[in-house]
Amino acid sequence: MFEKLIPIVHAADAGTIDLVLKEDSGFAKLTTATIPRMIAVGLNMALIVVSLVFFFVLIFGGLKWITSEGDEKKLTAARNQVTNALIGLVICFAAWAIVALLQTIFGIKLLNLTIPTL
Repeated sequence: MFEKLIPIVHAADAGTIDLVLKEDSGFAKLTTATIPRMIAVGLNMALIVVSLVFFFVLIFGGLKWITSEGDEKKLTAARNQVTNALIGLVICFAAWAIVALLQTIFGIKLLNLTIPTL
């Protein structure tokens, strides 16, 4: 009865899966994890986290603005929170843009640090 509704599925050969990862991607082999690479990943993660924090502060400031009910103190506090969140987001994206611009102009990978060995 159910054979007509549900087609029979045959299992495929369970072979091995070889992943090809680019050397400059963030998912390279763990053996390439070095202190400079960890610093670069940490800086990227910090930029993402700070941007998300400012984004949520912006959202909460907007909600406070909507629920201020015409009260001047609440409205001013909400407006200041939105302004500060926007300034923070602009600073975060400007920092990222400056690093990208410097990498393009000078050809130096600032986020792929190399520490000289002794």
